[in-house]
Amino acid sequence: MPGIQSNGLDNSFPVIPALTTRILIAINHFLLAYNTMSTPLKDALARTQSLISQATIFVVDDNAFFRIGLREVLRKAGYLVVEAENGERALKKMETNTPDLIISDISMPVMDGYAFFKAVRENPEWVGIPFIFLTAYNTQGDIIEGKKLGVEDYLTKPIDYSELLITVQAKLARFRELKLLQLQFAYEASLTMLANAIEVRDSYTRGHVERVTAYAETVAKSLQWSQEEINILRFGAILHDIGKIQIRDEILHKPGPLTPEEREEIETHPIVGAQMLAGIPFLEKVAPIVRHHHERWDGQGYPDGLSGEEIPMAARIVTLVDTFDAITTTRPYRVARSPEVARAELAKNAGTMLDPHLVEAFLQLCKTGAIETIARQWRNEAP
Repeated sequence: MPGIQSNGLDNSFPVIPALTTRILIAINHFLLAYNTMSTPLKDALARTQSLISQATIFVVDDNAFFRIGLREVLRKAGYLVVEAENGERALKKMETNTPDLIISDISMPVMDGYAFFKAVRENPEWVGIPFIFLTAYNTQGDIIEGKKLGVEDYLTKPIDYSELLITVQAKLARFRELKLLQLQFAYEASLTMLANAIEVRDSYTRGHVERVTAYAETVAKSLQWSQEEINILRFGAILHDIGKIQIRDEILHKPGPLTPEEREEIETHPIVGAQMLAGIPFLEKVAPIVRHHHERWDGQGYPDGLSGEEIPMAARIVTLVDTFDAITTTRPYRVARSPEVARAELAKNAGTMLDPHLVEAFLQLCKTGAIETIARQWRNEAP
């Protein structure tokens, strides 16, 4: 699989020759998502202000002299400006040039500002574009009509250019942040699709990715982690078993004990998973979670035999919630056990397999009902 090997897989591991179509589609979605986000989101957010000055602004007004004046002010501020004399002409230009912001007069021939605004909002690709109305009178009727349509910003002619630039900057900054947030959601959805495509090879783990991710996020929030830390943890939880893409189906589905050779193969999946993420800047901090989610508090885990606080805390959280989910869902080698049994198992393994402090935090969350709420939402119905 050239696409995977180019992401840093060690060719000494066995490559499965035939993957399901769904897995290949998911990998394609993942790679497309990565190509659209080659730098970390936080770096992109830090560059928001520099990006604002490169924005394309549509100025729509039937008064040519006013458009020229507005154009010069915006160009001097560093913006790209496209002019149109009415809404109809603006819509035509938007077919080939999508603006980052629109400034439009209300009273125009052919298509006025209200009709133009409605047409823009009817197109799903344009629905989020910031829109500023210009009015010559600032009448209550204009404002009420605009509010009904969803317009929030009005500027009254003659324009105070300082006010105009401040309003434009604020609207563009918010627009950029929303676009980056949407991109993050799309990226996470693609990663979840990839993880689920791998999990679908084993129908017993249906919903596993979503449950483990939700459990992990709930634990992190209870520990008052920052949103940045939680975001990294979420991706780690989503991708923790991505390395299983190279494990043979007969091993994943085997109902009985594994042979030493089979166990050796399955224990490669954390290394394979971490190698798959190598060289992807946005997932650089996620790779240690994937690599170390099978380490044990007492040092008896794999692949590196780390112990105690040597194990990244995010990996310890994934280990804990992954264990809980494994106990409470049906697997090829045993049926699901009750949450009560699972909680007892966690308590029993605190200080040996699991971080005792995290076990205590998780059991407290169980008492509040937070864990059971997630379990009900993603209930695993065994076939």
